[in-house]
Amino acid sequence: MNKRPIGITVLAIFALLSALAAGWHTLQMLHIVPVFADDGSFFTFSFWGAILWGIMFLIYLWVFRMLWNLDPQGWLYVVVLSVLNLILALVSWMGELSLLDVLPAILFNGLVLIYANLPNVKAAFNLPATR
Repeated sequence: MNKRPIGITVLAIFALLSALAAGWHTLQMLHIVPVFADDGSFFTFSFWGAILWGIMFLIYLWVFRMLWNLDPQGWLYVVVLSVLNLILALVSWMGELSLLDVLPAILFNGLVLIYANLPNVKAAFNLPATR
């Protein structure tokens, strides 16, 4: 097994933190844990929202496991998730959100995408380096 670069360990931990956040949102959608908002608004009970957040919880746990074990599919899922998040952030920006609202998502997912495509990261997953 190849040696896992520290950056992949960090990506795996980020995936685990994302799983925990998705699990928390699942519980919020089911009204098991409270929702706090500065403007006094709150989410209503949403069974379908809870199912979708639950699916995201499972996906992030799966990605964490694959990254931790240097499974090449983990690299693919990180790239796909970061591209999808970038698209979602840009669409949200074209909608009602300001650039400052989506800037953290754009920067974080952009950095993840760049890092995932570095030659040493691809080599850790036994992927061919592109020229």
